Amino acid sequence: MSDQTSIEWTDATWNPVRGCTKISPGCTHCYAETFAERFRGVAGHPYEQGFDLRLVPEKLTEPLRWRAPRMVFVNSMSDLFQDEVSDDYIVSVARVMQRANWHTFQVLTKRSARLASLLQNELRFAAESRHIWWGVSVENRKHGLPRVDDLRSAPAAVRFLSIEPLLEDLGNLDLSGVHWVIVGGESGPGARPMDPDWVLSIRDQCRVARVPFFFKQWGGVRKAKTGRRLAGRTYDNFPRIDRAPIPSKDQREHVERTVFALQAS
Repeated sequence: MSDQTSIEWTDATWNPVRGCTKISPGCTHCYAETFAERFRGVAGHPYEQGFDLRLVPEKLTEPLRWRAPRMVFVNSMSDLFQDEVSDDYIVSVARVMQRANWHTFQVLTKRSARLASLLQNELRFAAESRHIWWGVSVENRKHGLPRVDDLRSAPAAVRFLSIEPLLEDLGNLDLSGVHWVIVGGESGPGARPMDPDWVLSIRDQCRVARVPFFFKQWGGVRKAKTGRRLAGRTYDNFPRIDRAPIPSKDQREHVERTVFALQAS
């Protein structure tokens, strides 16, 4: 179910887009693709079309119906900023996030240039909402570090890095303007190894910069066995969480109707 997940740094997932394409080494062993392709051709299944890109507009207003506040990972099974997803559709997703302000939304992308451009323009209305966190994936220096620069160039109240899978030593990181760092190793068959020194370096840099640090997992073929302890302890730090009071059922239904009206206009 969308409102449940085993991902350590979030409470729920919300996928108004499904499917994606590979663009960098971090995509090589994509967990989402592996999962989705298992169900290709299964009639009636949400992933009957496998990992082909597909918009799911019927899912757009789903968070407005969740009464209990949640940390929501947006598009865990896709990337909202793919070229084939229109600006208008991305704006519709952002309008729901803006209005459902009793939740905290975590938006993660590898398409950082488009993210930065939209946050400066069509998404400016949502860019600085503290309950919407904007993040980029970082797997290595060549592909990942330019994404950090793109993110930093954009207006955002909360910016975060998902450094997973960490594939090499990232060296000295510029953490200015970054509010949260997640680090994790690759998991599943063919998982590429992660050197502990790479992780410790990032942890230490976060300490110096006073950036909350979350260590997700060592990964490997059996991630449950390798666990998520680093230097004898777990790291579960988050940025400050700002949430509005939970509205009544009537108020939530009114917001949902308003969002539908905006989409239709």
